[in-house]
Amino acid sequence: MPDFDLELDARGLNCPLPILRAKKSINSLDSGQVLRIIATDPGSVKDFEAFCKQTGNELLDTAQNSGEYFFNIRKG
Repeated sequence: MPDFDLELDARGLNCPLPILRAKKSINSLDSGQVLRIIATDPGSVKDFEAFCKQTGNELLDTAQNSGEYFFNIRKG
């Protein structure tokens, strides 16, 4: 079973699209659920850190593999 409730594929999108799509996706979740995002924009690392601080959601972890960035965010 995956450790997330919803996955957002933001590969090939550049700022601000990954954040805008993540905001829309996380709004569809209940508090405590986890959104997993896959992105290819290197700027998304700082973008999602800032996004979580501003929105009160928890950035659980980030990872990078072969030019792809993975984020798990728990809705606050």
